[in-house]
Amino acid sequence: MKAARVLAALVVFLASLPALADVAFKTASVKVGPHPLKVEVAAAEPQRMQGLMNRTKLGRDDGMLFVFDEPGYHSMWMKNTLIPLSVAFIDRNGVILNILDMEPKTLDSHMSAGPAVYAIETNKGWFAAKKIKAGDKVTGLPR
Repeated sequence: MKAARVLAALVVFLASLPALADVAFKTASVKVGPHPLKVEVAAAEPQRMQGLMNRTKLGRDDGMLFVFDEPGYHSMWMKNTLIPLSVAFIDRNGVILNILDMEPKTLDSHMSAGPAVYAIETNKGWFAAKKIKAGDKVTGLPR
């Protein structure tokens, strides 16, 4: 009986680990065209994996900057993401390759149009509202 209680306690503890493993993000400021955007920086794999999952809101001029290890055709999905987002994929020179809108809680793959080193996710429609498009420049990106 004691072994069963210990096993049950262990199962509960292990099930709670993902909730305890909250990933921390540093913040930075970038400019998308002339528009400032405060971003949380996801540069490490655990940060990129968590992204904006389980968030219920995002500030009006806030977002997340994903920094990839290598240039490539990177993709995003919206599993466990509760708010609609737009993503801009950005090359090594800070030039926006493409911008895509993404719906919450979907598994659709949203891919960069070329070799991206960065991606910025922000509230859906933010880029369109600011008249930001492919070919525009992002400054203040980490190297």
